[in-house]
Amino acid sequence: MTTPPTADPALAVPKDWDEITPEWMTAALSATHQDAVVESVRVDLRDDGTNRRARLRVEYSAGSGPATVFVKAVDPAHRDLVRLTSGLFHEPRLFNSRVDLPLEHPTVFCALIDESAEDFILVMEDLTTRGADPRDATRPLSVEQAATGVRGLARMHGKYWGERVLEEPALGWLEPFVPWDGMGAAPLSEAQKRLGDDAPDVVMALTIDGLIEDIWKPYIRSLTKAPQTLLHGDPHIGNTYLLPSGEVGFLDWQVARRGNWSLDLGYFLQGALTIEDRRRSERHLLEEYRDALGLPADELPSLGEIWLRYRASVAHGLTLWLCTASAGELWQRPDIAIALAQRYSAAYADLQTAEALADIDT
Repeated sequence: MTTPPTADPALAVPKDWDEITPEWMTAALSATHQDAVVESVRVDLRDDGTNRRARLRVEYSAGSGPATVFVKAVDPAHRDLVRLTSGLFHEPRLFNSRVDLPLEHPTVFCALIDESAEDFILVMEDLTTRGADPRDATRPLSVEQAATGVRGLARMHGKYWGERVLEEPALGWLEPFVPWDGMGAAPLSEAQKRLGDDAPDVVMALTIDGLIEDIWKPYIRSLTKAPQTLLHGDPHIGNTYLLPSGEVGFLDWQVARRGNWSLDLGYFLQGALTIEDRRRSERHLLEEYRDALGLPADELPSLGEIWLRYRASVAHGLTLWLCTASAGELWQRPDIAIALAQRYSAAYADLQTAEALADIDT
């Protein structure tokens, strides 16, 4: 289980960044930088959205530590939305569990939870110091870059495959990936208008009820009726970064869950690549995924099963990004939302997702 909230005032979850004192930061960094004594902390940059985020500059009077850190906490204005779609505490619980995550991800120095106040804070590395390049849908990955993310997800999935994720004591808090309510209110026609002249007919014919009840919910329910593993849960391209080495890393583990591997693999690939690159390379990348799982032969899914569940997985990305694109600027920049809605729409038609859903246990 997660480390319980501390009663030490020095490590209370701060309500705003100006409450992060040198003494607080010294305590927050003590597990990884035992000799560091912080002299000053100041805000370099803040970016408040669904969560509150900031980069803090740190100076030391003794010892050494990171010159800058990145902090993340709950934005009270979006607490209900985060609770509904993500779960407030999954990310800090994951890093407090100290389980091995054998893929590229940020180093977390401290993760604190205040359950009574429905608040948390993460203090983690500032990835810019490693030359990390955060990506989004307007800057898709190359096939070679995406392959590193595929192999990373496979290593993590293989480590917690099947009974392993259920038998890992440190992940006893991990919830199954199940449908949530609230997306059925999206004005789907608004997103459909923005998809462009090349939008597939099968997507343009969808209604919001059909999208949610006949496509998304059946797929999500299937995630616990097949081999489960530890899922990142939200590995769209906007939650990735690229290192100078060409390795792709994964940010924002707030939707960490357990469920079928296909959600992570499909959601990542179908949004991270251009439509043309995805069409050209997806079968090869699925083979890369299978080869990197590191499982005994009797546990390896067949390429046929991987292909079937990958096809079905478009249901998730299509639903989330059509709903996001329907909301204008409320949840995401329109250019990002529309680009992703277009990619998942093309994949839905190309991969005959409705037919794939009919062939799996939902």
